[in-house]
Parts: sequence; structure tokens; C-alpha cells
Amino acid sequence: LIGVKPCVKTTSSQSDKSFFAQIFFEVSISPMRLVLSTAALSAMMLLGRATAFSLGRRALVSQRHNVFKTSSVATSRMEGSNQLPVAAASFSSSSSLSMSEKEAPFGTWTYDKHCEEMSWTESKDASVLSVSSDASAADDCDLVVVGIFAPAKDEKEEDSDDKDKEEPKPALTGAAADLDKSLGGALSAVMEENYKAFKHGASAGSVTPTIRIFDGSKSKKYILLGLGTEDKDVEAATLFKVGSAVASACNDEKKVKSCAVLMPSKLGSAPSTLTDISSSFYSQLYADNRYRTGDKVTVTAEDLTSVVLVPEGDVADEEATSALAAGYSISKGIYLTKDIVNAPHNVLNSISMANTARKIAAESGGLIECTILGKDECEKRGMGSFLAVGRGSETEPQFIHLAYKPKDGKINKKVGVIGKGLLFDTGGYNIKTAMMELMKFDCGGSAAVLGAARATAALAPEGVEAHFIVAACENMINGKAMVPSDVLTASNGMTIEVDNTDAEGRLTMADALVYADKEIGCEDIIELSTLTGACMVALGTGLAGVFTQNEDLASELRDISKVTGDKSWRMPLEQEYNDQLKSKIADIKNCGTRYGGAITAGLFLENFVDKKKPFAHIDIAGPVWNDATGATGFGSKLVTEWVRRSGEKKE
Repeated sequence: LIGVKPCVKTTSSQSDKSFFAQIFFEVSISPMRLVLSTAALSAMMLLGRATAFSLGRRALVSQRHNVFKTSSVATSRMEGSNQLPVAAASFSSSSSLSMSEKEAPFGTWTYDKHCEEMSWTESKDASVLSVSSDASAADDCDLVVVGIFAPAKDEKEEDSDDKDKEEPKPALTGAAADLDKSLGGALSAVMEENYKAFKHGASAGSVTPTIRIFDGSKSKKYILLGLGTEDKDVEAATLFKVGSAVASACNDEKKVKSCAVLMPSKLGSAPSTLTDISSSFYSQLYADNRYRTGDKVTVTAEDLTSVVLVPEGDVADEEATSALAAGYSISKGIYLTKDIVNAPHNVLNSISMANTARKIAAESGGLIECTILGKDECEKRGMGSFLAVGRGSETEPQFIHLAYKPKDGKINKKVGVIGKGLLFDTGGYNIKTAMMELMKFDCGGSAAVLGAARATAALAPEGVEAHFIVAACENMINGKAMVPSDVLTASNGMTIEVDNTDAEGRLTMADALVYADKEIGCEDIIELSTLTGACMVALGTGLAGVFTQNEDLASELRDISKVTGDKSWRMPLEQEYNDQLKSKIADIKNCGTRYGGAITAGLFLENFVDKKKPFAHIDIAGPVWNDATGATGFGSKLVTEWVRRSGEKKE
């Protein structure tokens, strides 16, 4: 028997016959591989006064015989029998065969109880990254990253297809030229040798092979980092690549404790520049080790203690320090977003999600107030659409509301951000036939919203009151779960025919939108969700789809998308497609046909927000997950920046 737990229970007064009759088998999850023969059971019956033993959970000792020895698998014969004993593992009578009495590698469920808390990944200390205008700061560093721009190409050169043309010589300037001279032309040499791949830094984020210079007993490393061409403006995307490349270099080059990054004057040292480099630097160092053990644990840049950015020109120290701290705060939001999406369902459910929200509020320094509405509170509000989705789950639905208010209390704008919070989506009775193993990422919208709430509290933007809302539940199957053809009533009184139980996210967000609109009175509302595969088909996995009727909001989100690197594309909301949502028996159906599914999802959600209010639905089903690396953290920066900018608006 493999993974089966035999249990023998008796008392001293029981006969051998009743002792044998009480042998039963309990299926359990066990690391043991056990072969138990009928003959061996007969031999155990002859022990008479054995108290008990249980394989798979606990090893107890007979009053007369040690069934389990402390050595490795036992092969000696039992007293009074010609049969071999049960194959025994290497543990004593006082040991436990389960993890229940040992320190588990991570918090999770037990057989009878759900998990109540999700752990968070810790980031590098905020003091790791600093800035200095003193070029000598690089003198004692183990690694020096030299940022360079490639020379601008003229139009004739760009149009030329002459493959035999002589490769241009590198032309270093400023601090890079001075360093190259002191190293005897080593930087120029590696640029020439790697021209085809590096092209003198024309591709932002590209790097050369490492140059190692030996000075006595110490080795120093140099890497050239491409920043694009001189004639093009430095965009946020370039700065994100700089931060990521520096972090990767510090991780790839082992035993690096200190690093300096020489930044040419064109790159500058503006606060926004430093914030973008900082946020991407820390984000790149993310490694989710919460569910790994032993040598599977991956620690990024393990020995790194300091990275100093050295821009050419003057640096306002206090302003620069604040900018780096802002980037660090943004990265903490991204960390939490990744943690939530990466977490398996046996760890992250509606209860542990609600406790995550409470933790965000607890660390906010009083800037965020947390309200959790349970089943009864939701029923009082008539949230029949949201509650229907959660009927099949082990844990009750939790309606999460985090309210941020600025320190000075002055408010220019009250905004709402809703995130789809399906902690796992089986599809319900319209069960999924593909990608089931990835459906833990169906909480990607709520992950972005809660990550942004964490970052917002750390940044403390002025002038904005922000409400972060998640209707958290799971779409599971049991005797209580909703079925196709059910008619639900949302909190605004609208009746909804369930045409497909796998179109459940919009049902949860219907009540969340009504709450943000009517109960809180948010002036502008955006919503993020991993809502449709149709959007992934249209835009791929790199872009989110933005659906809004409001031109100003569309323009604002387009600009923020470019600034934050959370790429998006505006999609149409064709009103004629509303015909697909007509129901024969209710006010509306929860989905239309397979054609234009991303559009009809957006049209459905519009029914739960005042038509006069700026509202955008953002479908992030594609970019929230990367098959190679897992959670991407998408959406957290976009929401954080949108909230910040909202505070600058004055009616």
C-alpha cells in the first residue's frame, strides 16, 4: 500500500479476534511508501497488548515491543513469529511522521481548516540604493556599471544596407572616457569586440561582457550599459531597463558587495529619473521563496550591500534621496502584487486575502482605514450578484474596502479603484477545460489594487481620497454553487440571468461598482480584472485593454501607461453589442456570444456605474502572468500613479 495509513486500536481486555477486527485503513497523504502483507497483520495480532500505532501521522510504541526501531528500515524478525515486520522508517516512538509537529516551510491549510494568512516577500533594505555626485564613489566598489549613449545615426546611415561597411569606432565622452583612459582603453576594446551585439549602446538595457581588472590581490569588474542613441529622448522605458539591468548585473556577478553606476549628463538626475531607476532596480530583485526549501531557495544579489548612482553634474541630495525612497515604495507595492498572484489557493483564500488588507492598513501609519464586510453585511446591502459566486467555496466571501485619506485632510478628488478578487476560478459548473492550473492568477486585478494601496500609503500623495475595493471569493463547485440559468439580483436592483458560471468575475464586480458609486460616492472609478480570454486573443499577453466612454479618462490612462511601463491599448465599446446581453427572463445576461467577448464584458459592467461618471474597465488578463517567471506585478504602478495624479486635479 502506498500512501495508506493502517490503524490498529485495542485495549488489554480485548480478545485477539476483536483486536484483528479493529484493523482499518485510512487513506492519507504520506511521504512513506509502505508494503503491508496479510501475514504481517497476522503477526501483529499476536502481540496481544499493543496499544496503538498509526502510519502516516504518529508512531506509538507497544507496551511489550518496539515495533518501530530508531535505525533505518528494519528487517529483523518479530518475536514469536516467522514473518518479517512492517517496513519501518527511521524514527523513534516519540517522533512524528507528519509536518504538523515540526515547523512547516510555510503557512497553509490543514485538513479541517483553511489558511488564514499569506506571508509577504521581504525586499532589500531601502538603504542599498543611494546617489552621489562624487565620481570617486566608484573607486572602492567591486562592480562599476558604465552607462553610455550610442552616437546618433544620420539618415543615410540608417537607410544603408551595406553589410561590408566598416564598423564605427566607439566614441566615449565624459566620465566614461576618463575611465577608459585610466584602464588603457579596455572599455573601447570590449565595445569594438562586441559591436554586433552591443552596437555601442544603441539598444537600451543591453550590456557588454564583464571586464575584469586585477590590481594586486583584488579584482574589479566593469560592465558597459547601453542607454540608446544620443539623438532620442530618454523615456521611462529606458530608465526601467537601466534599473533592471543594474540589478541583474549585481545578481549575476557573484560575490559583489558594492556597485557604482556612472550616469552620463544626458540621463540626468531628475527626481522622476531616480524614482524610475529605483523602482525597477528593487523590483528586479524580487524572488518568491515562500514555498521553497533547502537548496531550492534563490537569494538574489545575496552579498550586495550598496549601489551608488553617480550622475554627471550636481545632485540635490535631499531631493534625490526622496526620489529613491519613492521608487522603493512603488516596488513594495509591486512585491505584494506578485505575492498575491503567485500564492496558491491552499494559502490564499478570501479570509487570508482580507487579512492581507488588514495588514496593509496596519502598516499605513493611520493613512488607510480597513473595512471588511462579511456575508451578513453584504446580504443587507443586497449584494446577490457577488454572494452567488462565493456560494460554492469553503470560505465565506469577504468584501474588502481600504480607504486612503491624506495627512492634511484636504481632498481635491474622491476616486475608486476596484479589483477582481477571484482567489481561484474553476469556472463553476461551466467548468474550465483548459488553463485550470493557472486560475490562481484570476485575482490579478485585486493584487494590483492592494499593491497600489500599499504603495499609496507609503507615498502619501496629497489631495486625493482613494478607495480600494475587492469583492474576494472563489468560484468553486458544491451543492450550493450557482448554476447556469439562475437569476441573481445585484445591489442596484438589476436582475441578471447566469448564462455561464465561468463569466463570474463581472458578477462580483457589479456589486463592487455599485458600492463605490452609490455608497461611497466616488467621482472617478477604474476597475482592473483578468476578465476575458478574448482580450488576450486581441492584444496578446503584453498589453491590457482599456474600455471607457470618457475621452479625458482614456487620454489620462494612455499617458500613465507610457510613464509607468504598464502597457495598454484602448478598445471599443460598441453599443450595438448590448443586444448580446439581452435575457428572455431577466434584465440582462452575464455574457454574450464568443465574438466580441471582451467588449460585451465591458458593456455589462457599465450597467452598475452612473452613466455620467468617468469609468474605465481595464482587462489585464494577458500581462498579469508570464509563463517563464510567474506573476509580473502588472497594474500596481498604473493604479498608484493614477491615484497620485487624481490628487492634483482641482474642480
